[in-house]
Amino acid sequence: MLSFDLPYDELLTYQGTNPRPADFDAFWDKALLELDAVPADAEFVDADDFPLTTGVAQHLYFNGTGGYRVHAKVVRPAAPTGPAVLLFHGYGGEQPKWVDLLPYAARGFTVAALDVREQVAFRTPSQAPNSFALHNHLVHGLDDGPDGLLYKHVFLDTRRLADLIGGLPDVDAARIATTGWSQGGGLSLVAAALTPTIKYTASVYPFLCDYQRTWDLNLDTAPYNEIVTWFRKRDPRHLRQEEAFTTLGYIDVQHLASRIRGEVTLFVGLEDQICPPSTQFAAYNKLESVKEVRTYPDFGHDDLPGAHDDIYQLIGAKL
Repeated sequence: MLSFDLPYDELLTYQGTNPRPADFDAFWDKALLELDAVPADAEFVDADDFPLTTGVAQHLYFNGTGGYRVHAKVVRPAAPTGPAVLLFHGYGGEQPKWVDLLPYAARGFTVAALDVREQVAFRTPSQAPNSFALHNHLVHGLDDGPDGLLYKHVFLDTRRLADLIGGLPDVDAARIATTGWSQGGGLSLVAAALTPTIKYTASVYPFLCDYQRTWDLNLDTAPYNEIVTWFRKRDPRHLRQEEAFTTLGYIDVQHLASRIRGEVTLFVGLEDQICPPSTQFAAYNKLESVKEVRTYPDFGHDDLPGAHDDIYQLIGAKL
């Protein structure tokens, strides 16, 4: 247990390593205004290839920042009870299957699953093909400063999805939950930070936290090894090291954590060498809302036993 990271007692107080940009809050306030200035032009299209007798499966398309048309899957129950759940997939993960959305819909919850731009390559006649690249998304745009970062736009996509689902007539915007694993765990926290009305988040070993700490640990494992690759290709003598990590700080979940107002449950494998525990606790320790951490001492970036069932029950109870 913790054979490579901080002792557990130190994890509980660890405050992170990656610098927080001085204008961090102003940056995200401005970014949200930029999102508001982009008409959503949302379109819900029935999925004829997945008929339901207890609801309707739909493709949701909307405009994101940067001129991108974003896709999500949505299941709307025939007898909605008010809550909604937003699901986020792992880094480079495949588009969620319709059946993965049905357990929440069976409770009368509206459920939506975001396709992270450029990772799923979802194509239909109503959407232009995206570029579909699974490499270097973490550092994509780093040379262009914080506004050029791909994840800036992905983060804003989570806010737009929350607004669109929360605005549906059969959804109570005060009863929305977010959840996901790895990248999905990070984006579930991002959505809650950028949409403070979100009531509950279940985040499993979140990616996108405390970048300089991952570099310090030198684990040389994907996806954080993209930072090492960037230095090797762009700054081999590390003359821009402080600049690079400060820029990445704009998309560091730990710095957004204090914006979250809803309750959070964090699931952590203490032998996780993909998303090291210290990086996750950097975000957890900055949460100011009601929170709980559930640890798995002998597990890493694995399928944590019982976590799927626990999350389903937790979301049902919290909403």
